[in-house]
Formats: sequence, structure tokens, C-alpha cells
Amino acid sequence: MQGLMQDWPLLCHKILDHAARQHGEREVVTRTVEGAIARTTYGALASRSRKVASKLVQEGFGKGDRVATLGWNTARHLEVWYGAMGMGGVYHTLNPRLFPDQIAWIMNHAEDACLFVDLTFVQLAEKICPQVKTLRRIVIMTDSANMPETTLDAVAYEDWIADGDEAFAWESFEETTAAGMCYTSGTTGDPKGVVYSHRSNVLHAMMAVQPDAMGLSARDVVLPVVPMFHANAWGLAQSAPMVGAKLVMPGPRLDGEGLYEMLDSERVTFTAAVPTVWLMLLQYLEKTGKKLPHLRRVVIGGSACPRSMTQKFQDIYDVEVIHAWGMTEMSPLGSLCSLKPEYEDLEGEARLDIQDKQGHAPFGVEMRIVNDNGEELPWDGKTFGRLQVRGPAVSSSYYGGAGAEQFDEEGWFDTGDVAHIDRYGYLKITDRAKDVIKSGGEWISTIELENLAVGHPEVAEAAVIGVHHPKWDERPLLVVVKKEGCDPTREDLITFLSDKVAKWWLPDDVVFVDELPHTATGKIQKTTLRRQMEGYTLPQAV
Repeated sequence: MQGLMQDWPLLCHKILDHAARQHGEREVVTRTVEGAIARTTYGALASRSRKVASKLVQEGFGKGDRVATLGWNTARHLEVWYGAMGMGGVYHTLNPRLFPDQIAWIMNHAEDACLFVDLTFVQLAEKICPQVKTLRRIVIMTDSANMPETTLDAVAYEDWIADGDEAFAWESFEETTAAGMCYTSGTTGDPKGVVYSHRSNVLHAMMAVQPDAMGLSARDVVLPVVPMFHANAWGLAQSAPMVGAKLVMPGPRLDGEGLYEMLDSERVTFTAAVPTVWLMLLQYLEKTGKKLPHLRRVVIGGSACPRSMTQKFQDIYDVEVIHAWGMTEMSPLGSLCSLKPEYEDLEGEARLDIQDKQGHAPFGVEMRIVNDNGEELPWDGKTFGRLQVRGPAVSSSYYGGAGAEQFDEEGWFDTGDVAHIDRYGYLKITDRAKDVIKSGGEWISTIELENLAVGHPEVAEAAVIGVHHPKWDERPLLVVVKKEGCDPTREDLITFLSDKVAKWWLPDDVVFVDELPHTATGKIQKTTLRRQMEGYTLPQAV
């Protein structure tokens, strides 16, 4: 017997239609690349997105064509996304922090048909576009007054959409149709393409707005600091309009002062980004003595959130921290650390112990940990294993068939993370499988040591890598960037850590550097750091 419900495909442009109908006058505010603050509404954004869709169709682009973007978080970027999806195209976010040759390789692999580029990245595009064989149209996301001189055969965005049809009827297609692409560089070898469907994007947005996830509503003012080119801006480009939250798009200015201005002037209640961004904001707040009177919740993910960062946000600024974990392959949300009844009465250090974890999975994400033989391990909060996931917003394969070894016949995706899960379902990522330190047959978590080290008042940033040891195979080396004006010693840091971890976990040495290498998404680049430390010998191993 079949159900008698309507067949109502889960299509991304229906999110924007809903926002326009139910929350049409809600603001979308942008700090533009040109510098000014621009204000629009969901209603106007929906109309302009239809103009984008109509122009793409007029110029011969059709279903399945890849529409690439090199852009910051702005209203125009949103219009391109929804316009591309609404005519059956596939938005393809490009990470401008990658090397030009990498971006060109990705664009050729994806067979991008057109490119929308912000002013900031015009020179970058000039290096890339001549290498891309499939490109037929380039649009610079500005107006004619700000159109730069360029070697690109390009048109200004506002001129391009001027004669677009704001009454354009969205195309019809199956909900499993591709909606977007994002290439992940967090894997070995060449970047791999993740292809999101309309169905997966809509379901992911519904997962994200749940009270025990991001908990968004029409009463929120949302600032997506995490870029749209970094795993869908963690779904906020769909989840915020889904509930009608006011959107504040930060544009290119992501420094501490710039973010504070937007947080304060627009009375932002919810925001999300990686720890390195919040480090800049907290340093600005400490320097100026300013507060965050409007902000209520901040989601921190991308890499592990240091305990000291959680403490500062909550104890000094009265902002709830939601520690999160996910991957490009998961659209990206995998877990969020809201507190279940079993933990909600905890206070002080005991509460922080739970908030150090990456949290529990929302409905729509299944997870398990397995050993090297693929045997499932217990959820006891102690047993480490390889983390695997599956769900309606989790990749089933990479574009072109690369990386097939990460997907098994039961649909489980091997994340490459090492983790344990406690009895209440709280996930704790202890390392990337390639980064974990194996010392004397036991595992040492580099992430836990790094987060503890950053808690030292004179440490700005820290990383831990394994270094060869003739007896123990590997031992931890702590690499530290000092805070400006501070001069901690090796002994200071070892003493600071000595009562926080088991003795055999303590780093064998500390090296001070001016800066740490980072990936294009702001994470510490362990592969580069290990290359930089090649030839280093631990004092005890001499």
C-alpha cells in the first residue's frame, strides 16, 4: 500500500520562494566588495535570482551546466547560486585561497561553463581563465561604475542582469538533480569533487535549523562568516532563508574589527566560522575592551575549538559556543554539541569537558567507529576507531569516480578521522588518521595537546606533530607561535601541560616559530609543517 501524499520535489529554489512569500521584507545586508553597506530583502533577492536564471537560459546555458563562482559572501553571490539552481544549473564554488594552477585544474575537471567573479579576484581569474577550455561566459560581480580594466572578456554583473526576466518560471526536474559542486582538498592526491543534489541541500538545511543543531528561527540575525566557498557556508545560505532569518553577509572583510562592526551594527544573534577567525575577533575585543551585547550563539568548527576559546566566549561575553564537526562530503554538518538532558546540569570544568567534544549527530546522520578490520567498536567514550558516516546529505562517491576506497558497499563513508563516541552519542575527534601519533603502540591525540597548549596565556597558536624516536617509534613535538609581546619557554609549556595529560603524552620538546602553515580553509597544514621540520631530532633521541 502506498501513501497518498503529494509528490512535492525538494528543490532549492523552493526555499527562496518560501523566504520571499513568508519573509519577503526581511533584510539581506552585505558589506560589498566595493566597500559600502548594501541592503536588500528576500523578496528582491528572489526576483533578481530569477533574472540570473533567465539570462543564463537566454545565453544558451542549460540543465547540468556548471556555473562557477569566485566570490565572497554577498547578496550577489546568493543570487547567482539560486539563479543557477533554479534553471537546472550547478553552482560550483571555487576556493580563491588555492594556487591558480589548482583552481584551473578543478575548473577543467568540473568542465565549468561560466564564471562569476568578485572584484577582489579579477587578477586571479586573469591567470586562470585562459587555461579553462569549457568557459563560455565571464561576469564580474559589480556595476559599470566599478568595472575594472581587465584582460578578461567579461561583462559587469549589473549590466548583464539588467534585461533579465524577474518573472522567469523555475525549471522542473527531479529532486536528485545536481545543485552544487565543491572540491575538497582535505584528501590525498588531486582535489575531489563533491556533488550536492537539490534533495540533499534541502534536507541538510532542515537538519541544520533543528533546535539541537543550529536552532535558527525568523527571530535570528545570521552572520555566515564561513565562506560560501567552504562547504556551502555550512548550509547557512539555505537554512537562513528557510526560516526567514535576517542575513548579514560580511563580504571580504573578515578581520576582527570588521566582523565586530557587522556583529554590533546589525545586532547579529548567530554566527559561524573556524577557530582562526574567532581568534582574531577575541584579540580585537581584548585590545579594545568592547563587548558582544547582541550575539547569543556561535558555531565553531572546521578544526577543533580550543577550550580556552569556549571559556572566553561564554564567561566573558555570555555567548553560547556550539562546537561542531563536519566535512565537505557531508554538506557539511555531521555533529553539533548542544547539551542533552544527561549533561545540561553540568557546570564549570565538567561542562567544558563535554563542550570539548564535537557533539552528537542530528537526525539524518548515522555514524560509527570501526577498527582496521571494519569491525564496529563500542560507544564507551574511550575506544578509538576510524569514524564512518552515512545519510541523505553524505556523498556516495566523488565526481568522476575518484576515491572509491572511501565508500563501502553498505554506504559507509570513511571520514579519515580517528574518534571515540560516548554512551550518549557524543563524538570526540582525536585526530586525522594520518596525523595521530603512535608512541610505543599507544595513540596520542595531537588535537587534544594543541587545544591544551593554546590555553596557555602566552600562546597564540600551536600544533603537534609526531617525530621519529628510536625506542618509541614516534613522540610528540609541540610547535608554538608566541603571543605578541610574550616570551614563554619550553619549560613553561611543559609545566603547564603536566597536570592536564598523562605523563607519556607530554611533548618531548617545544619549538617556537613565527607562524604556522595553514590550508586554504584556515586549518593548520600538518603535511607542510612536517616537511618544515624534516631533519629535526628530539633531544632525548640524540
